[in-house]
Amino acid sequence: MLLRQASWLILAGAVGFVVLADASGQGTPKVPITSTSTTPTASAQIIPVSLTNEHIAASVNGEKILVGEIRKVLDQRPYPVSLTEEQKKQLRHTALEVLVDDTLMRQYFSKYGPKITQTELNTEVTELDAALKKRGQTREMFMKESGQTSDQLSRDIVARLQWKGLLLQFLPDDKARSYYDSNKVFFDKVFVRASHILIKLPAATTKEQRDQAVQQMLVWRQDILTGKVKFEDVAKQHSQCPTKDKGGDIGQFPYKFVVVPEFAKAAFSMKEGEISDVIQTVFGLHLIKTTERTKGDTSTFEALKETVREVYAQDEDLYNRILADQRKKGEIKIQIP
Repeated sequence: MLLRQASWLILAGAVGFVVLADASGQGTPKVPITSTSTTPTASAQIIPVSLTNEHIAASVNGEKILVGEIRKVLDQRPYPVSLTEEQKKQLRHTALEVLVDDTLMRQYFSKYGPKITQTELNTEVTELDAALKKRGQTREMFMKESGQTSDQLSRDIVARLQWKGLLLQFLPDDKARSYYDSNKVFFDKVFVRASHILIKLPAATTKEQRDQAVQQMLVWRQDILTGKVKFEDVAKQHSQCPTKDKGGDIGQFPYKFVVVPEFAKAAFSMKEGEISDVIQTVFGLHLIKTTERTKGDTSTFEALKETVREVYAQDEDLYNRILADQRKKGEIKIQIP
């Protein structure tokens, strides 16, 4: 599986920053691969022998991407030995899409991002070396694993610094502090554990059907509050979520990025043992019971400024929105089969 995630974002994770985009699965080949045998020399069988490293694979607003660059992406991980021609095509085009996205974002940074000085670059390299040392790695080991040259690594660091500068423009301190205050339980690393009872609302649900479902929820809530029945028993008998087998328990979760916002807001607003009013989300109607709440760690905005901006970017899907806009405006020409 190829991860559709720019190498400079992976680099950000290596030095301890929040990775912006969760790209898991976005580059998975559409044709399933069932073989369990793999080979580390992926590009040798995926790229046609007629294409040399100097062949132009694509151009992005006039900037060339060579076949050799695709080869480096493919060689970063093993693939099944036996591949159909369609699977090979999908894999090389997925790798090419990674490079196209990376090129588009670098072009965007060059046009709209801040200029990075040599001093700023040197400082980041020093911080990277220190972070890698804690992991028992050297910069050379990191570059070998990621298939990068020293120039490519420097380019990635510059891109990350430009991204940080852009985030500062998008979210200056006053707005960043407001976002931090609104989501402080997330930055304090507070987790809650909750159970729920779900009634699904299909797209064709009428107002009358919804009202009936709400009334049923209210009856269950009242019976639970008066001790006639237990929350867990109602969940097991009536909930339309797979968690019904566990009495509706969905486990622990943070304030953001795991459950939908309406659900999280309700669960985090309650004390242990409390039961919510009827909550509606995209999944349907819920009764929520908060069963545990961790203390977390007290944080400060000043200490987490950069992380706050990264989390905001992830929350707003900023990277993918910019990328989609650049793809729409850009001139992209694919030149490999």
